[in-house]
Amino acid sequence: MTYSLFDEEADTPPGAGGMARPLPTPLALERALHESELRFRQLAENIDDVLWVADPQLQSFSYVGPPFERIWGVPCEHVYRDGSAWLQQVHAEDAPALAEVIERVRITGLGFRNEYRILRPDGSQRWIFNRGFPILDPAGRVARLAGIASDITERKLAEQRIARLNRTYAVMSGINNLILRVGERRALFEGVCSVAVEVGRFHAAWIECSADARLLAQAGCPDAARVLAGASRPPAPDAAVFCQDLAHETSLPPHAGCDALGSWACLPVRADGQAVARLCLVAAEPGAFDADERRLLAELAGDISFALDHMHKAERLHYLARFDALTGLANSTLFHERLPRLIEAAQRSGHKLAVLVLDIERFKRINDTLGRHAGDQVLQALAQRLRRDLPEALLARVGADRFAIVFDQARQDADIARELEERLHAWLDEPAQVGGTELRIACKLGIALHPDDGSEADALFSHAEAALKRAKATGDRYVFYAEQMSERIAEQLALENKLRRAIEREEFALHYQPKVDAATRRLVGVEALIRWASPELGLVSPAQFVPLLEETGLILEVGAWALRRAVLDQRAWREQGLPVPRVAVNVSAIQLRKPDFVETVRAALQGEQRCELDIEITESLVMQDIEANIAKLGALRALGSEVAIDDFGTGYSSLAYLAKLPVQALKIDRSFVNAMVHDPAVMTLVASVLSMAQAMRLKVVAEGVETEEQAQVLQRLGCDQLQGYLVSRPLPPEQLQAKLRELSPG
Repeated sequence: MTYSLFDEEADTPPGAGGMARPLPTPLALERALHESELRFRQLAENIDDVLWVADPQLQSFSYVGPPFERIWGVPCEHVYRDGSAWLQQVHAEDAPALAEVIERVRITGLGFRNEYRILRPDGSQRWIFNRGFPILDPAGRVARLAGIASDITERKLAEQRIARLNRTYAVMSGINNLILRVGERRALFEGVCSVAVEVGRFHAAWIECSADARLLAQAGCPDAARVLAGASRPPAPDAAVFCQDLAHETSLPPHAGCDALGSWACLPVRADGQAVARLCLVAAEPGAFDADERRLLAELAGDISFALDHMHKAERLHYLARFDALTGLANSTLFHERLPRLIEAAQRSGHKLAVLVLDIERFKRINDTLGRHAGDQVLQALAQRLRRDLPEALLARVGADRFAIVFDQARQDADIARELEERLHAWLDEPAQVGGTELRIACKLGIALHPDDGSEADALFSHAEAALKRAKATGDRYVFYAEQMSERIAEQLALENKLRRAIEREEFALHYQPKVDAATRRLVGVEALIRWASPELGLVSPAQFVPLLEETGLILEVGAWALRRAVLDQRAWREQGLPVPRVAVNVSAIQLRKPDFVETVRAALQGEQRCELDIEITESLVMQDIEANIAKLGALRALGSEVAIDDFGTGYSSLAYLAKLPVQALKIDRSFVNAMVHDPAVMTLVASVLSMAQAMRLKVVAEGVETEEQAQVLQRLGCDQLQGYLVSRPLPPEQLQAKLRELSPG
């Protein structure tokens, strides 16, 4: 069945000067209408929203876009047969407002926007945003309505979730402020319930005794407390209970006179380690307590428990003497009390410990310019970010604008610096809201490490302050107490950043070192060696940057690139009609350990029918997780790759496993090649390796061959291939291409 957007024709008005333009023929009109409808249908059927056209009462639809079926869950034919089917799915609470909007459009002739909910046949609910406008007849009356209906359910759910989390954050803030003000249990309980209802907009809140469900305080709807107080007892006094849909909770008594019960949370409140009360919160909407809000509410209950416990022990004054009232962090007294304990724990566990002293820049200017209250807000904002990002660290405010941080599980120096770089972005990039003004926070840090910079708490803290002073003098964002450490880490981080840019800018290249037959000196293959031509540093030694690639994990990206580059170079040689040598590529431990390593090699081949790509793996690496490596190397063999054990003899090999490995070659390390002509013991070792390889039918490649004497000895001992400066240095692709052209027949 075909539905037309328009069902009336309009005459063409006369042209200028009283001359009437010729009327189009019926055939032309029909063709134009058909083309117009085709363009409209293509548009309507290829967007996610529902285009619709209906009479002014939305009782008869002349067009409904196909996305209607996905969003409403019913066929479009239902609406064509009965236009009221659209309205019948509108949520009962939203139907009056929608009817009012339609009536207003009919009367005023103006466009409209509105949101409403629909109920699908499967019982699910969707939010719809409608944008519409009237289509007027020649007399100026509303003849039809047209519009676009969009499914905004995901946006609405996200807004509701954010609103709920903001509600809980607001409650936490209000209750934490309350905790600092009140000193009596009843006032605390009543204040908590009031904040939950007045600030958090919960439908009801109360606190009941764990032992007998006796109400200790309540706020909001009293009927909710009457219906739910003491019901659905937790399995244990200290267990939390959440009910996401009270309307379908059969274990509860009838909700007489209380319809706005959507979801319910019940959290234990402890004192002196024992559950003494339960905090109960009721939200009007179902599903209000998702995982994030449960976590926040658990923290909230913990905050109440903390305050209650201190009231119970009459330690509130002691608490204020040990914590900073403005930021909630430990104060200087508590910091210097806890630091020695953390040092002792680090000494027992063998972990490093880092002490950081952080100072806010231009803090006095903030106070002088914007006022003391603005300075307090900056301190609170920074403290909140520190607490958010370092929940396990010891945090303290140790001066007017100074904070101290202790990492008691610190790792290597470079890891600390790298983590600091990430943390500083999180702490400083986001502006702080100060009195309606966005203000960026800047700071300097000094760092001292245990045991490198001292084993005593006072010494470590003093050294961190000295490093902070140096940071202020040099302008660096952070400085380690040991100057050479700061310089070394700065150089390493700078090199790491250059490496990341080198990947983006494709500054890496492959050079190829030829391998020749030991007897004929004919080229039989090449080994791909990575090179970095940095615009700033020049040609960087692989010994300088490859270990850093492995340490940072960048070797995965660079290693995959090297495999792809080798295949592309081979393809270029083949297309030029040159003899294509097999190319061997070294693989790191990190690459081989990846479960998708074989897939990475397969992807690098890019559909090549003939695989001329070989893999070289160090002896010590292949013996790690031997069974998994046997499977991976077998899969490489199935692709057509050959596998060689690199640096053979420098590690520990099990001959039993070596016999099982799907490898085709061994490479004798250059250290043995260099020493064998002068050291009989090494000569014996090389001869033994060659003899064993011949017995196992493995090829042997000697690395680092630099003299003719070495080459002749290796040939007499039965070595298959030679590689080293005697044969050739590693060559860039264009020079190797020239050598291949020399070998090309004709």
